[in-house]
Amino acid sequence: MEPIKFSSFNCSEAILKAVSDMGFEEATPIQAQSIPFILEGRDVIGQAQTGTGKTASFGIPLLEKIDPRNKQPQALVLCPTRELAIQVAEEIGRLGKYIRGIKSVPIYGGQPIDRQIRVLRSGAQIVIGTPGRVIDHLKRGTLKLHEIKFLVLDEADEMLNMGFVEDITEILKTVPPERQTVLFSATMPKAILDITNRYQRDPELVKVVHKELTSTNVEQFYLEVHSRDRVEVLSRLLDMYQPKLSLAFCNTKKKVDEVTAQLQTRGFSCDKIHGDMKQQQRDAVMDRFRTGAIELLIATDVAARGLDITGVECVFNVDVPQDEEYYVHRIGRTGRAGKDGMSFTFVSGKEFLLMKDVMRYTSKKIQRHEIPSIADIEEIKAKELVDKIKLEAESGGLEKYYAILEAMAEEGMTSLETAAILMKMELERYKVESSNVCEISSGGFGDTGAGNGMVRLFINVGKNISLEPRDVIKWITSETTVTGEQVGNIDIYENFSFVEVPEARANEVFEILKNAKLKGKRVRIDKARGRSGGGDNRFDRKPRSGGSGEKTYKGRDARHSGSSDKSYGSSDRPKRKYKPAE
Repeated sequence: MEPIKFSSFNCSEAILKAVSDMGFEEATPIQAQSIPFILEGRDVIGQAQTGTGKTASFGIPLLEKIDPRNKQPQALVLCPTRELAIQVAEEIGRLGKYIRGIKSVPIYGGQPIDRQIRVLRSGAQIVIGTPGRVIDHLKRGTLKLHEIKFLVLDEADEMLNMGFVEDITEILKTVPPERQTVLFSATMPKAILDITNRYQRDPELVKVVHKELTSTNVEQFYLEVHSRDRVEVLSRLLDMYQPKLSLAFCNTKKKVDEVTAQLQTRGFSCDKIHGDMKQQQRDAVMDRFRTGAIELLIATDVAARGLDITGVECVFNVDVPQDEEYYVHRIGRTGRAGKDGMSFTFVSGKEFLLMKDVMRYTSKKIQRHEIPSIADIEEIKAKELVDKIKLEAESGGLEKYYAILEAMAEEGMTSLETAAILMKMELERYKVESSNVCEISSGGFGDTGAGNGMVRLFINVGKNISLEPRDVIKWITSETTVTGEQVGNIDIYENFSFVEVPEARANEVFEILKNAKLKGKRVRIDKARGRSGGGDNRFDRKPRSGGSGEKTYKGRDARHSGSSDKSYGSSDRPKRKYKPAE
């Protein structure tokens, strides 16, 4: 899609000037598709995530349609959370700052209702609120909707997930039927479609395709980490990259509590936000995070809805989200406004299947990241200390300390020894707790009879389904993140086969392939056993004498083999002679 400038829309000079002040020139895909329809007065269904610019998608047309002379509410925007309501109100305020006479008010729970009543009575054309608080005002008679001509349901799927379906239905019945209705939702479940069918008139569907949902400014990584080691690995990543602001996501409130407590014990500047916290507590945490008083915020997906914090450098997925769209939503918190960002996702066991779904959904290859070792962190801390010493040396004022060192020298302590001891004492403060997370093998497969750094896996099919090495290569590379170059030896027998994969990827391969079909057949995959031992080991069978000549294939060359009775050795250059199976 070709970039579209805001100046190409039929907007007032006041709006264009405000957009320019905000630093925007070209519309995002969702803005380019939806703004023309909304300006025409059409009902619209927009499928888009937070961070794609959807607030401006309805905010610009909304401001163009408001009559400043009429002080009654003319536009109502419903949001699932207080944070999103505040964000939308602020964005509309920035977009409408050059339009005189237009006033907007956010209304939500957790704020004294008397204050909101005073603002509503003084006149406000745009009301942005959560469904529960809007219903509260309707019952009190402090909010009149009889002149509403523009209604927005923002993040409609989240409002339904949070149990607002009855409130939304009641509000939709209250507003005038001739109003224009715009709905934005990340997903389109049946409940959303029911609302659009009942309360929208011939809506136009606009959608940001999946490949546009992930920012190109975000480097995406995954790390293979057991659940018990995730706080340790998170600590190491924070020490390694030292982001000024970062977000960590967990799937449950309990996990948020646990991770926060452990990180605070380790001395990290962090706090949490989730649905069980009182609104006053959440506001206090968010204020501290926005101002940089805390560097890391740990949150659940629902609690983080609507958060729009600039300057987030890293996003950590302590848990893999259950829905791939939540993954996109999470990592979209960084890499904004043209800045670079990074995301790290911790994976183990069946979570590899979820990550595979994410990669298919986003059409992006997520890179593997090695777990930082204790030595890596100590090296970083040592460099920091050296830089700190150099700065102190430049600032001067060291004379009074010379006498102390001279006295120590008279006792036989050299300056070099003193400096080394002081550096050791300082670095001990940053000593990383050892959890053996980097020292254990990632797979825990034990001896499988594979070469160094590899794991040998057993597959319960072979020549009986006309299996060829290239079939195995294709199976592994299409379903996992392993490349053809990384596949090791492939042994194909009559009724079973063996394949070697990198030890670092063995868990991923095992978890994904045990649920994936090979040549259209459901197969069983298991770890092979070591080659030493008795001949009754079913995972280490030898070809029968006089058999059909089973051979061994090197993975990188197997994809070039035309039949299953050729073999290549392990050198980079394919060999012509055959190599018998072991």
